[in-house]
Amino acid sequence: MFDSLSEKLDGVFQKLRGKGHLTEDNVKEALREVRLVLLEADVNFKVVKDFVAAVRERAVGQEVLKSLTPAQQVIKIVRDELATLMGEGSDNALDLAARPPVPIMLCGLQGSGKTTTCGKLALQLRREKRNPLLVPADVYRPAAIDQLKTLGRQLGIEVFDSQVGQDPVEICEAARRYGELNGFDTLILDTAGRLHIDEKLMAELERIKTSLAPREILFVADAMTGQDAVNVAQSFDERLGVTGVVLTKLDGDARGGAALSVRAVTGKPIKFVGMGEKLDALEVFHPDRMAQRILGMGDVLSLIEKAEAAIDKDTAADMEKRLRKEGFTLDSFLEQMQSIKKMGSMESILKMIPGAGKQMKQLKDMQLPDKELKKIEAIIRSMTARERRDHRILNGSRRMRIAKGSGTTVHDVNVLIKRFTEAQKMMKKMQKLGPKGMKKMMRGGGGGMPPFM
Repeated sequence: MFDSLSEKLDGVFQKLRGKGHLTEDNVKEALREVRLVLLEADVNFKVVKDFVAAVRERAVGQEVLKSLTPAQQVIKIVRDELATLMGEGSDNALDLAARPPVPIMLCGLQGSGKTTTCGKLALQLRREKRNPLLVPADVYRPAAIDQLKTLGRQLGIEVFDSQVGQDPVEICEAARRYGELNGFDTLILDTAGRLHIDEKLMAELERIKTSLAPREILFVADAMTGQDAVNVAQSFDERLGVTGVVLTKLDGDARGGAALSVRAVTGKPIKFVGMGEKLDALEVFHPDRMAQRILGMGDVLSLIEKAEAAIDKDTAADMEKRLRKEGFTLDSFLEQMQSIKKMGSMESILKMIPGAGKQMKQLKDMQLPDKELKKIEAIIRSMTARERRDHRILNGSRRMRIAKGSGTTVHDVNVLIKRFTEAQKMMKKMQKLGPKGMKKMMRGGGGGMPPFM
């Protein structure tokens, strides 16, 4: 989402890095360019004005102008102010301290991804050892009820039964009674949306709020709509008292204005962001980490959290035993690739590694990482069990057969074997360090990420 913004900001800072000494005029010129970049990204005009003023006040101070690395100081100030702009320091956690079942109400316009977000949030809460019940209260769009039921089946999470034509308030009240009797501790209310704000919709949502007194009222906004999302959020907040915002489609090609403006304009924290279509693609929003991503600094903490969530500890321990007993084979090579795929696309993972995303753009002739992984997987799966255990038996005719079976070329097979042998050498070095070294690699050193990546 922030690719264009990141590139333009990097261009501005590149000019500063080329100067051994900064003057006040240098800083002002850079901030003029930052202002234009943010406006082009569809950030609210007043937000941009206040942001630039805050950065200017700190950046023209003597500690920056007299610093040995003034450009780095300015970049740090921009990072700090971006994090503040998006709500650093505020508590973004859900408030679930109430008598169960605790109602969480999701609202927003039609097409914002509200129903899918209900499913994603339910999965997130279940991972936190809660027992959520999904409540379809959008009775005007029949597909919404069916969609939520389908999501519930996919996730193994119960969906309260409702029908088109029922009163939404009665559905929510009945769901609460059902939740109390059946041990559910959280109700996730999927309310109706419209293509635009109207009085009938708002009145209905106000009735649900009055009846159930939801602990959280989350406004779901499509990040692709930019400033419109911020304006709509304000309207919903005025009528309902929104407690937080969920930004969806942050993996798209939006310019980033909504993410940078909504907290400053509405005063409401961004609690979650949707980073893809998969049901596990909902992330807790961290303003400081997002600021680092925007400035191309990576996000190592989020990468570690993804790895811990994707890789089962027992599976990692079992893999570690087999590696020590059998050595590093193409089977274990493939198994580690499967672990990476659970963490999301390689492109999204690389963007979290400081500097890696920029290097990927510079390698214009390199294939997209995800396509490369699919090719590697196809090649390994075209081998026999014996060939995967011992790659040394792969002579010319075997490699030709594997290439045909995987839809690749003999050159592709040769490149894979070369990468694998390099990875195997690295694994042997790690094994010499003993069990502690192996544990560091499997658990602390990249969460099971294969060494060839």
